Amino acid sequence: MTTIERVRVLWPDHFGIARGKYVPHRRVAHGARHCITTFAVGYDRSMVPAPGTMFLEGMPDMQAVFDPEAVRPGWEDDWTGVVVADLAYRGQPLRMAPRTALHRAVEDWRALGYEPLVGIELEAYVLQPDGSGGWTSWDTPGAFVYGTGRAVDPTGLVDEIWATAEKVGLPIESINSEYDAAQFEMTLEHTDALGAVDDAFLFRLLAREVAHRHGLLCTFLGRPFADRGGSGLHVNVSVCDRSGGNAFVDEGDPDGLSTLLRHCVGGLLEHHEALAGLCAPTVNAYKRLRPGQLAGYWANWGHDHRSVTVRIPAERGPATRLEYRLPDGAANPYTATAAVLQAARLGVEAGADPGAPEAGDGLETASHTDRRAPESLAAALDALEADTALVEAVGPELVAQFVEVKRAEWARFAMAVTDWELREYLPYH
Repeated sequence: MTTIERVRVLWPDHFGIARGKYVPHRRVAHGARHCITTFAVGYDRSMVPAPGTMFLEGMPDMQAVFDPEAVRPGWEDDWTGVVVADLAYRGQPLRMAPRTALHRAVEDWRALGYEPLVGIELEAYVLQPDGSGGWTSWDTPGAFVYGTGRAVDPTGLVDEIWATAEKVGLPIESINSEYDAAQFEMTLEHTDALGAVDDAFLFRLLAREVAHRHGLLCTFLGRPFADRGGSGLHVNVSVCDRSGGNAFVDEGDPDGLSTLLRHCVGGLLEHHEALAGLCAPTVNAYKRLRPGQLAGYWANWGHDHRSVTVRIPAERGPATRLEYRLPDGAANPYTATAAVLQAARLGVEAGADPGAPEAGDGLETASHTDRRAPESLAAALDALEADTALVEAVGPELVAQFVEVKRAEWARFAMAVTDWELREYLPYH
């Protein structure tokens, strides 16, 4: 067996990007230091003096801390391990860090006597170079939904992602092609909340890096093509009680569902608009959050219904769970999962009533509500800031930093001149 000689120390930033360093294995006990002002950086590498980022206070270091025993095999080579670290500043957890927020959500559920379990479903498109420096859809002319084999995976990309994930212990439940050509669904096994999100974070990076080996791009962007459906990050949640049983189960209920589950659903619907600010955190996300996109647009729920935001799958007993379908594929899985768990918990504490399940198709209209996702990232950030209960639960430090960076992102978009504008107006003005 090859000895691990270096460790890739990774942590999720505010966007869910995997930041980190390589360190020699002999120095893993020292952790790794990074500039805290990384949390001020936008996609365009501009920096915003967001709260907590210390951009104007000298840009000091924070510490990436982890248990050396948590180092796991990496996928780059046999001598490089990988670990997901927590972030600390002056010996205390960094409160604006997404992984810190997830720790907090888990602890808040434990304080109620429950252990949250999570399973993540990822959707992604595969792109190929367009010959002009950009990207276009991967050529999979035989693709169809629930496809497997060479018709949907002509070069064996999915095979290599699967084999690599299995080699390094990332537990795949299933992979198949999705509805649109060159789109795939990749589902990971459920486990404790932090472990499940760590797995999703690493798997997403692994899939992108394996695709790069093939000269391809695996993108989790919410809606990269206007003429095709979007990609989501579905968060499946159940909770165990102190005896280890599934607390979402009630054998005496006609639907087999506990009051606890119904309150969780009620909480998610109560905070629907604000959740979009954390779960659909890009300008592009709102091209997916539209009627008829099966993407969590309406504040509704239903039994085994794919056109609702909170779906209760048909399985009962130990498999009883809720599936939250609003999160965008590009969402930070730590922030999104923390927000889902906290909104559900707030529903439990408030005794929130989810109302009646969706009785119609849930596509262009919903049968019991006219509440819907915000129309844009800017509107979603407004809704998030207005929802003080959710802000306090997720973490005011995280939300303040996140909103400041995202407001700057929206401002850059608002100033951008798009191809659509040129096509629409140049012929006439």
